[in-house]
Amino acid sequence: QVQLLESGGGVVQAGTSLRLSCAASGRTFSSYAMGWFRQAPGKEREFIAAISWSGSSTYYADSVKGRFTISRDNAKNTMYLQMNSLKPEDTAVYYCAATSLGSIVAVTQSRINYWGKGTLVTVSS
Repeated sequence: QVQLLESGGGVVQAGTSLRLSCAASGRTFSSYAMGWFRQAPGKEREFIAAISWSGSSTYYADSVKGRFTISRDNAKNTMYLQMNSLKPEDTAVYYCAATSLGSIVAVTQSRINYWGKGTLVTVSS
């Protein structure tokens, strides 16, 4: 079983940046496509970014494209989300996710095998 743990959340001012990390356990980390989701207060869970098992392919939701960058370092069993130009509407609990299907398409379709517990990002205006 893969376990995921997010870190890096906090309270920041609009226009600033944060970098989230997702540490994964298990030797099979490099074979999983992964991604980030978020859930704002009173809102449904929202897909924001996905990355292939090799890191060669990425996909972003329109709401974050151009501001957020997803990456992974398989040698460190870690995935990252660099968030720039943060807006108050980015305030949410951010969740790390992984799928054994190995495709970013599976991530965008919410075919998720493993979820992290989430890290809270609060962006003040």
